[in-house]
Amino acid sequence: MGTVPSALKHCLSYQHLLKEQLWIAEPPAAAHPAQEPQASGLPEYIKIVEVGPRDGLQNEKVIVPTDIKIELINQLSKTGLPAIEVTSFVSSKWVPQMADHKEVMRGIERHPGVQYPVLTPNLQGFHSAIAAGATEVSVFGAASESFSKMNINCSIEESIERFEEVTKSARNMNIPVRGYVSCALGCPYEGNVVPDKVAEVSKRLYSMGCYEISLGDTIGVGTPGSMKKMLEAVMKEIPLSALAVHCHDTYGQALANILTAMQMGVAVVDSSVAGLGGCPYAKGATGNVATEDVIYMLNGLGINTGVNLCAVMEAGNFICTALNKKTNSKVAQASFSTGTIN
Repeated sequence: MGTVPSALKHCLSYQHLLKEQLWIAEPPAAAHPAQEPQASGLPEYIKIVEVGPRDGLQNEKVIVPTDIKIELINQLSKTGLPAIEVTSFVSSKWVPQMADHKEVMRGIERHPGVQYPVLTPNLQGFHSAIAAGATEVSVFGAASESFSKMNINCSIEESIERFEEVTKSARNMNIPVRGYVSCALGCPYEGNVVPDKVAEVSKRLYSMGCYEISLGDTIGVGTPGSMKKMLEAVMKEIPLSALAVHCHDTYGQALANILTAMQMGVAVVDSSVAGLGGCPYAKGATGNVATEDVIYMLNGLGINTGVNLCAVMEAGNFICTALNKKTNSKVAQASFSTGTIN
């Protein structure tokens, strides 16, 4: 992939300093104690779910070559990330960027201990994913009726019926299913979303067999206050150990919202390398929170992730160079003197 970026050399040359600043995380000594709080009240370990290859690249208007997607995932697999969302088994008519899902799924190098979930909105997508070698799938719901109709062309009730078909088939094949709830803190069409509605949809996904529910601030309008209220409602219906947060940084609130969720005991965080993924409802705005920025914050708090920040920055540099775009990660911007391979 060329010579080492000058900024990465800079990063590596100061490893003694970075170690002191907890930039380079040590792998967990044992199975992660997700629900064992530190003296600070924060979890000792945070599981990072990397969504860049799917949720990030899906927003790119220019089709990304299959080999670039595979190389990105292969690089991310070497960073210590425990879960990498690979692709989406949806119709290429609706999401052209994910039309090569089978080729990507079959082309990646799978590392022991790394999960490679894929999005499967219906039974057809599920069977296609399993045929391509998927060993974990995700279903994508919403707490907003309008968003559900616009995003997946059906009502919330209809989406639940589709997901039940997927989870039933997955259960018979011993395939774990993760559930997403979009618009947990606001909707581009309906505005405010009532926390009880988020709790209701989350409970139904959990009840049908989703082992984990990722609560998404789809348009990034949430604040620590609204995050707290929403989680309080959801936690009445679902065990804390089954919750994750998926924050967008459209209004610059993602890290604050993630910290709030962690203070409430949430120990799983979705993020995207280089902050890949725009927000289609706020022109020019960033979307997904950058994995680099999340890890930097967690390392600074002394929270274990098992992820090497320098390696993630290198993967981010690779994909940004391939896309000819600037990283959205503040940490990478500050660490790299240039965004190109020298």
